[in-house]
Amino acid sequence: MSGREVRMVDITEKPAVYREATARGYIRLKPETLQAIIEGRVPKGDVLNVARTAAILAVKRTWETLPLCHPIPITSVSVDFNLDERGVEAVVTVKTTAQTGVEMEALTGVSIALLTIWDMVKALEKDERGQYPHTIIQEIRVLEKVKGEQNRV
Repeated sequence: MSGREVRMVDITEKPAVYREATARGYIRLKPETLQAIIEGRVPKGDVLNVARTAAILAVKRTWETLPLCHPIPITSVSVDFNLDERGVEAVVTVKTTAQTGVEMEALTGVSIALLTIWDMVKALEKDERGQYPHTIIQEIRVLEKVKGEQNRV
């Protein structure tokens, strides 16, 4: 072990500027589970609305989960879902005007959205042995990062 000190990056002198990050991730599910989501037949309720709410809450609390992440004012969060024959894609965009970026917030939002989907459909995803052979969370990544007004779309 190096014994190096652990500390937050000092952003005191950095100016607050517009920042935006978009992250995405994917959860593979059984076709029957996807159909149950579409038809509103999941016993725990409306999967996508609960996952959207969970993602927004996670974004706003990222600094409480990641030890060296700064608390920053979140000015906007959008959460979108795209369903295909293999699963659900979650896309989270976070905006702020702050001294540091929002990539970790966007990644946290996507991660929690996908975990929430898994939690809500796990009874439908289990096989006869109680395992999850088809359920996979994958491809969580930052799609885009914007810093400053000049880059704003």
